[in-house]
Amino acid sequence: MIPPLVAQGTHLWTQSRIDEFEKGTPQGVAIGNNGHLREGPGLTDFLTTPSTFVWSVAVDKNGTPYLGTGSPATVLRGSAQKDGKPATLFDSRDVSIQVVRIGPDGSLYAATIPSGKVYKLNPNATAKQDESSAKVVFDAAKAENSDSTSESTSSRESKSHYIWDMTFDAAGKLYIAVGGPGAIYRVDPSKPDANPEAFFKSDEQHIRALAWDAKGNLIAGSDGSGLVYRINPQGKGYVLFEAPRREITSVAVAANGTIFASSVGDKSHNPLPPLPVQGVGTITFTIVQPGSLQAANASTSTPEGTEIYAIAEDQAPRKIWSSRDDIVYALAAQSDGLLAISGNRGHIFRIQQNGDYADVAHVEAEQGLSLAEIHGSAGNAVLIGTGNTGKLYSLGKSETHEYASDILDAGAFTRFGRIEVDPDSENYEIFTRTGNVEQPVRGRGDWGWSDWQPLRDGAVQSPPGRFLQWKAVLRAGGTLAGVGVNYLPVNAAPEIDDMVVAVGARLNAQNSVANQQQTVNINFPSSNQQMVVPVDTGSANTPLPAVKDRTAVTVRWAAHDDNGDDLVYSLYLRGDGEHDWHLLKDGITEKAYSFDAALIPDGGYRVKVVASDSPSHNPGEALSDSRESERFEIDTTPPVVSNLHAEEALARCVQAPCPAPIRVTFDAEDAASPIAHAEYALDAGAWQYIDPIGKLSDSRREHYDFQIPASAVGVKTGEHLITVRVYDRHDNIGVAKAVFGASTAK
Repeated sequence: MIPPLVAQGTHLWTQSRIDEFEKGTPQGVAIGNNGHLREGPGLTDFLTTPSTFVWSVAVDKNGTPYLGTGSPATVLRGSAQKDGKPATLFDSRDVSIQVVRIGPDGSLYAATIPSGKVYKLNPNATAKQDESSAKVVFDAAKAENSDSTSESTSSRESKSHYIWDMTFDAAGKLYIAVGGPGAIYRVDPSKPDANPEAFFKSDEQHIRALAWDAKGNLIAGSDGSGLVYRINPQGKGYVLFEAPRREITSVAVAANGTIFASSVGDKSHNPLPPLPVQGVGTITFTIVQPGSLQAANASTSTPEGTEIYAIAEDQAPRKIWSSRDDIVYALAAQSDGLLAISGNRGHIFRIQQNGDYADVAHVEAEQGLSLAEIHGSAGNAVLIGTGNTGKLYSLGKSETHEYASDILDAGAFTRFGRIEVDPDSENYEIFTRTGNVEQPVRGRGDWGWSDWQPLRDGAVQSPPGRFLQWKAVLRAGGTLAGVGVNYLPVNAAPEIDDMVVAVGARLNAQNSVANQQQTVNINFPSSNQQMVVPVDTGSANTPLPAVKDRTAVTVRWAAHDDNGDDLVYSLYLRGDGEHDWHLLKDGITEKAYSFDAALIPDGGYRVKVVASDSPSHNPGEALSDSRESERFEIDTTPPVVSNLHAEEALARCVQAPCPAPIRVTFDAEDAASPIAHAEYALDAGAWQYIDPIGKLSDSRREHYDFQIPASAVGVKTGEHLITVRVYDRHDNIGVAKAVFGASTAK
């Protein structure tokens, strides 16, 4: 899904690179690394198994496929015809049947993990075979017993044994690649009681892959140091190449003798099982990635990508392909290039020795695990086994060559225009369809979307909608090099999502730091954020820092536009009892604005913000939205203190000098808001809180009558200075003073 873009005017959605085309669905189309679409092989479902993984595939001379599976571990026999129901040929209590191979004698050989046994099966049997009825031709535990004297027999038999690959030589002998430790055994299955012999031993933990070269040498890849061996018929090995990565997952040999090796994994950790330890009993296994098993108590991580190397005689090994996203688990060298099966994305690649490559097919299961080639009179094909779910696909000649693009999400109801095609393209036809739901509903005639329609004079004929998909049909020799779709979202009005008015705050965060002014956070009513972060007026969850200023009012709002248009804002003010809105400021591009409250009469007000997308549209085509604030009050006028009077109260004492308390009375009144509280100070001393008559301060006019105690007055002779200050609810302060003493007393 391509997300909506956020530019103005006509948009252009382009696809010209391989990573862009890979998001679509090819059917008989190869996506070249140069971004060109060409005719390619087709991928079709061959059969679906009841197992989760198809670890191995073998094909007999009649084209009948045999599958080694896991979860459950079985050997299945398919039909030479597609869509045939597979028959269970063999059942095992092991975790998986890791390898199946057809022998020169026509028998089927199946290797199990973790017991490490190879069974000889009758491929034509009508009755299901199991471990009690099938003949064991190789037992890894017994083979190790005959090779080793350092361990007890019970310890070796309790270990887990891994068989990763098998192959037959021209004489019909079977070679078995094992792990724990890495080795290759050879056995002659034609002899009833033939004992396996250790053909090649390695210091590596596992031998993972086998292949033959034209000279009869065995090519082997290891896990541990990522080694590629060439082993002569006498079992003497020579390291041809050490890969930078730790595991060689597959090897293949081309007709010209070039050896290909796929390598994965970081050498700092081992994604395959560790070597067994003496005394370890039964181990529970978990499938952690295609192509390998991991002990449940061992750490795991998926290798990052794959590198494929070409090793030619008398030449230095060279990397011909790499991917950070694909884990390759199977290779096949063919006349038209190297076939590589990806185990984590389900992509199938055709790679040339010069480094050119194409993505030729995608399996729905997204886990390509194994392959087997079919050569017959009807043509050549490749069978591909997958995991999650365990299916078998056929990759071969395709009658159709179509490519369906990824889906464009324009973000809003949209008109679609001309489609631009790279001039290197030829012999193609493009169709489009549109809809207003994200995906067509399959099985219901793609309900919710329009039918596929061809272009007319290069322009889209599908109806307007939010989503668009295009499809290319390639004719003989067709090529499509790049596609661009012009579209124009129908204008949608902006929306103002939230709004708040902060009285007594001003946007001046930088100066507040320099002047050490008190800062406040302006939050939307729905926000619970408390921390102060850099100013971001566009995020509803981000507090907006401001400075405390009783002469200012700050308005903050949140707004968005589904088209991604640039927005401009206007701010209006209306007082209580007024009908018209008065413009405060227009042309605002931020989402917050402060204005001077001292220039506006005290009273109750509301503000309105208007958002317009006019910067992104022609005059007369712009749309707008508006939102009004809650009522708020402006009060910048201080309270008035009147009738301030002080007199000496009656003193009760028996010895002179005798200080007397002072009785103080005054009135306080504010024009706009209730009196909040009052204080007094005697002779410029500390401020003392005082209550009005009745103690409740909730009116615009309050009367105060209180006594300054004699202890505070003391025995000072002469005048006393009495100062009072009164606060309203907006922190405006009214101040008055009175002098009381010998010169004023009567």
